[in-house]
Amino acid sequence: MNDAAPEPTEETAPAGLAPSVLASSAVAPPAVEPAPAPPAPPEPARLAPDEPRLAPPQFTAKKIADPLAGRPSRSFLLIVAMVSLVADVASKLWAEKALDGYPGFVTVLEEHLMFILAKNKGGAWGLLQGQSENVRRPFFLLVSVAAIAFIMTLYRRLTPRQHALRWGLPLVLGGALGNVFDRVRYGHVIDFIDYRAEWVRSMNTFIAKHVPGHYVTDHWPTFNVADVAICVGVGLMAVDMFTARRGREPGPAALVAAPLVPAADGPAMEVAPTEAAPSPEASAHTSAPASLKPSSEGEVAKEDA
Repeated sequence: MNDAAPEPTEETAPAGLAPSVLASSAVAPPAVEPAPAPPAPPEPARLAPDEPRLAPPQFTAKKIADPLAGRPSRSFLLIVAMVSLVADVASKLWAEKALDGYPGFVTVLEEHLMFILAKNKGGAWGLLQGQSENVRRPFFLLVSVAAIAFIMTLYRRLTPRQHALRWGLPLVLGGALGNVFDRVRYGHVIDFIDYRAEWVRSMNTFIAKHVPGHYVTDHWPTFNVADVAICVGVGLMAVDMFTARRGREPGPAALVAAPLVPAADGPAMEVAPTEAAPSPEASAHTSAPASLKPSSEGEVAKEDA
């Protein structure tokens, strides 16, 4: 009797495993490892919540303005100067015709304004009145020519904002031309406007305290229309000097200003024009107000007044 067991025709599955599981494990291909993922980009640095973010500068193409644009034209200078000159010459012609040989004053405003014809061979307040003609005429002509050249040069350098000088220089030019016309034609200047006032007496009293021999009177030296134009023009020049000096005075610190920009951890915020954006170092060392102090429990308590 043969006790050998018959050879199985199929592979016998181990206990507890199905034949299909055994077959699949035998024929499965090796697993392919996935490709490594690319490294993530570094996260941008984040600002502190209380630190504003300055907007990047915006570069826009702008047309370069002409530096001469807006400056007063020479025609304006000539027109204003010619109007002043014509008014002065016409008024002097009238004074020569109406006041020559008239005895006394022609009262215009009682005790204040009168007309009288006068021939001034000197300058303002009788300057060089006692000098000879050979000294007076060349001197005043030279001074007048220098003043006219200075006015023309200064007018060419005016800026569009110098409105006072825009009017003042032509008025001074017209008045200077009117008096030069008299000196060339007559050898003297024709004056005919006489003015008196108490403030003139007060001014002369003040001058007499510092200038021995100064005569105290309420009478302003007789003048003409050209002198009025010169005085008004000089006054406008003084106004321009005063306003220009005030414009150059240093004001409050005009510091960094930025438009609305998004903060790192909050809504958009605006940097005030008069405040500078705090630096990280300044933010780190910012201390609490003196009126606040930490309590023993770790909270912020307000000091008693």
